[in-house]
Amino acid sequence: MKTLRINSRSRVEMIDITAEVRAAVKDAGIADGLIHLYVPHTTAAVTINENADPDVTRDLVMELNKIVPFEDGYRHLEGNSAAHLKCSLVGVSELIPLENGQPVLGTWQGIYFCEFDGPRQRKLQLRVIPA
Repeated sequence: MKTLRINSRSRVEMIDITAEVRAAVKDAGIADGLIHLYVPHTTAAVTINENADPDVTRDLVMELNKIVPFEDGYRHLEGNSAAHLKCSLVGVSELIPLENGQPVLGTWQGIYFCEFDGPRQRKLQLRVIPA
């Protein structure tokens, strides 16, 4: 297992980590199998979405902030209930096929670390499971 360190710069942010995942998979030296990504945080997530147009991630952040506003009478004392809710909606793991040493992604797909309570230093755990 490899742990990727991710530094977010904003309260809510989608960080393209596709290149980092590809590099970690290459280092693992496994040609075929599965890539399991896991975020060990309750206010961050991981997802796959379009990486050709940066407006897609801007739109996703904008709509998540509308669906789950920062202030809404939450009772959680830390003041980050919105981040916990967004994390649960997006999810903390992804499972990606690995073929010929490469993640099997669609033409326009990228892998995103989703920060919902930043800025912070975060971790993402990556495990390559051989076929």
